[in-house]
Amino acid sequence: MWGAAVISFRAVAVLIVSGLAATCADAAQVKALRVWASPDSTRAVFDVSGPLEYKLFELSNPDRIVLDIKNSSLAEGVAAPAPKGLLGTVRLGKQGKSDLRVVFDLPQGVRPKSFLLPPADKFGHRLVIDLFPKTKATREVVKSVEDVLPGDGRKVIVAIDAGHGGDDPGAIGASGTHEKSITLNVAREVAKLVDAQPGMKAHLVRDGDYFIPLTDRYKKAREAKADLFVSIHADACPGACGARGASVWVLSPRGATSEAARWLAAKENGSDLVGGVSLDDKDDTLAAVLLDLSQGATMEASSAIAQIVLKALGKIGPTHRGYVEKANFVVLRSPDVPSILVETAFITNPAEEKRLTDPEHRNKLASAVVDGIKSYFMQTPPPGTWFAANSTGRRGPSEHVVARGETLSGIAARHRVSLGALREANRIAADGNVRVGDVLDIPPQG
Repeated sequence: MWGAAVISFRAVAVLIVSGLAATCADAAQVKALRVWASPDSTRAVFDVSGPLEYKLFELSNPDRIVLDIKNSSLAEGVAAPAPKGLLGTVRLGKQGKSDLRVVFDLPQGVRPKSFLLPPADKFGHRLVIDLFPKTKATREVVKSVEDVLPGDGRKVIVAIDAGHGGDDPGAIGASGTHEKSITLNVAREVAKLVDAQPGMKAHLVRDGDYFIPLTDRYKKAREAKADLFVSIHADACPGACGARGASVWVLSPRGATSEAARWLAAKENGSDLVGGVSLDDKDDTLAAVLLDLSQGATMEASSAIAQIVLKALGKIGPTHRGYVEKANFVVLRSPDVPSILVETAFITNPAEEKRLTDPEHRNKLASAVVDGIKSYFMQTPPPGTWFAANSTGRRGPSEHVVARGETLSGIAARHRVSLGALREANRIAADGNVRVGDVLDIPPQG
C-alpha cells in the first residue's frame, strides 16, 4: 500500500509517503540525482519529471536505506554519485517490473527525513532525502555569566552567514552567477578581515557549498556564543527593473513577536536559554518579561549596528535606500544575538553582477561591513571584551548612533569634543538637530 505519514523507523518497519496528487498510472522519470554534504547533514536531491509515490525504509547490519519509487525509471545519463558526507555507495536499479530502487549504503547509522517539493522558480518536481547523524543532539549553549563579565579581554565573536547554498542557488544573475557563490566568497572575505582585527574572531556559519535550514543558521550563531550575527545575501529584482545598491535589514517587530511565541511555547523543554538565563523554571509571566527584555535590547543593538554598516557601505557605492529596512527574516530571529542581513547589491543588475564577481570589489564590500562592525564595538564594547579593555582614553575618529532622548550637546560632552566641532564634522547647521538612529562622526578630541 502507498499511503500517508512521514517518519523514520528501523529494521523491517516501512516508511510510506504519498506523492503530490500522483496517479498510479503516471510514470515519473528521475532526471538527475545530486548530493550535498554539510558538517551536520547530507542531502540527496532527485530531480523528477512529475509527481510521484515512494516509500523509504531502513535496514541494518550493514546500515543502509532503501528508496523505492513507484512506476519510475532513470533518464539516460543519470549515474550514481560518489560517496559524500553521511552517504556511502549509492546503487540504482529496477524493483519489480516498473519501480525504481535506490539503495544508500551508510558508513554509520543516520536519521533520515524525506519530503517532496513542487515546482518553484527554475526547479521542477523534487524528492529530497536528508540524512542526519544518529548521535543525540547536545544541549544548546549560549553566553553564560562568565562569558560576559570583565575578565581577560576576550574577543568578540562575529558569526557570518553566507546565504543559500547547496541545492538552493539563490538569485541568479543575467550571466548565470549564483547568489550562493557570491555570498560564500563575501562571507569568507569578511571572516578573514574580522580575524585580522584586534579583539575580533569570526565564525563562518557555512564554509562550503551546502544548504543549512534557516532556523539552524541563527542557532549555530548562538552555539558559537556570537556577539553578532551577519547574514550575507545578494538582492534580486524581477525583470529589467534596474534596481541597484546595497541594503541592510533588521528583524521586524512582527518577526520578533512570532519568535517570542515559539520560545515561550517550547520553554518547558529546558534547552533554550536567553541571554544565559533558562526559561524552563520560570512562570509564564516572568519568562515573557525576560524574553521581552532580551529581545528589546537585541533589536536596539541590531538597529544601531545596521545604521553604521549601511553608512560604511554608502562610502563605496550607492545604497538601495537611505535607511535600514525591516522584514520578518527567519535568520534574524535570535532573541539574544544582535542580527543584521546585508544585501551586497542586486545580482540581477548586470553592472552590479559584474562587480560582485570582481574579487577587488568584494574586498571593498567586506571591508565596509567590517569597518561598520568594528565602529559599533568600539562605541559600545561588550563587558569583558578586548574592546572594553581598550576603550578608555581612546583618541581619534569614531561614530555614535543617536539614541532616544539624546541631544547634540550631550553627545559632544560624552565624547569630550566641542559642540561646534561635532556640528562641523557632521555638517549640521547651528539651528539643526538630529534624529534617533542618525550616525554621527565623532571628531578627534582636541
